[in-house]
Amino acid sequence: MNDWRERIDAAADRMSGLNRRTPLMVSTALWNDTLVEIKLEQMQHTGSFKPRGAFNTLLSKKVPEAGVVAASGGNHGAAVAYAAGKLGHKAKVFVPELAGPAKTALVESYGAELVTVPGSYADALAAAQDWEAESGALQVHAYDSPEAVEGQGTLFREWESQGLEADTVLVAVGGGGLIGGAMAWFEGDRKVVAVESEGCATLATAMRDGPDAEIEVSGVVANALGARKIGRICYDLAMEQQIECKVVSDAAILEAQRLLWQKLRLLVEPAAATPLAALRAGAYRPERGERVAVLLCGANVEPDPLVGDVA
Repeated sequence: MNDWRERIDAAADRMSGLNRRTPLMVSTALWNDTLVEIKLEQMQHTGSFKPRGAFNTLLSKKVPEAGVVAASGGNHGAAVAYAAGKLGHKAKVFVPELAGPAKTALVESYGAELVTVPGSYADALAAAQDWEAESGALQVHAYDSPEAVEGQGTLFREWESQGLEADTVLVAVGGGGLIGGAMAWFEGDRKVVAVESEGCATLATAMRDGPDAEIEVSGVVANALGARKIGRICYDLAMEQQIECKVVSDAAILEAQRLLWQKLRLLVEPAAATPLAALRAGAYRPERGERVAVLLCGANVEPDPLVGDVA
C-alpha cells in the first residue's frame, strides 16, 4: 500500500476522542547523559497502545450480532474488550496460559468472556479462529491487519504532532503491528529501529530466513511480544525499508525496566523497556549528534505490584 499516511489520517479522524493523547518526556538520565525523547503510551486506556488498533478495526468493519473475538497475550485482549464495551459489542477473548493472572484479570475487568488456552499465542489464535468460524464473530487480529496497522500508526502521527524531534525512533516488536504503524507513518522520513528479545526475535528471524519463518517463544516478554511468526504487513514494510533490527537479552530488558523506575518513576512492563535496553546494552549505537526517541508501549506488569483492596 502506498497510501498508508492517508489511511492513518482517516483512522485518527475515525477514532477522534476515543483514545488518550499520551504525554511525552525528555530525559538525560537513561543513557550516557544524552537527551532521549520518550512517549508514555503505557498511559493509554487499558495500559498499552492496543486500543488504537482495536477501535480502528471495530469502527472500520460491520460487527455481527455474535460480536467480536480476539486472541491475545493479554494487552490486545484487554483493548478489544474495552473497545467493544465502549461501542456496545460482545467480546470473547482467547489467551494462552502464559498471559498471567494480572493480564487475564484486566481482560475480564472490561467485560469480555475469557477463555484460557494451553500453549502460546499461536494456540490461542487457532482457538479464536475456530470460534470465528463457528459463531460468525468478527476476528480482531492483534497485529496483521491493515486496520490494526493504521490504528497503531496514529500513535506516531500523534507523536509528530506533539513535536517529535528525534532522527531515530526505537520500537519494540512482537507480531509487528506497532512497528508496522511506525514504518507506515514515517515512510523512511525518520529511522525506525526494531528491538526484540532473544526469546521472541520474530522479525530478525524473518528478515534472515523469510516471511514464513517461525520461532519458539520464550523469555520475560513472551506474554506481550510472544508471536511465533511476524505479521506479513510488518515483514513487507521492513524489507521494503530495510530497517535495522536489534536483539537484546532478558537481562538487558529487566535492567532497563528497573532503570525507568529508579530514575523516572515510570513503572512499565518488560516489553515496554525493550527499546531502551537496545541503547543501554549497546545493541544500537547512535551516530554522533543523532537524536533518539524510545516508545514505552505498556504498563501491565506481571504480577501486578499493587493488587489488592484499597482501604
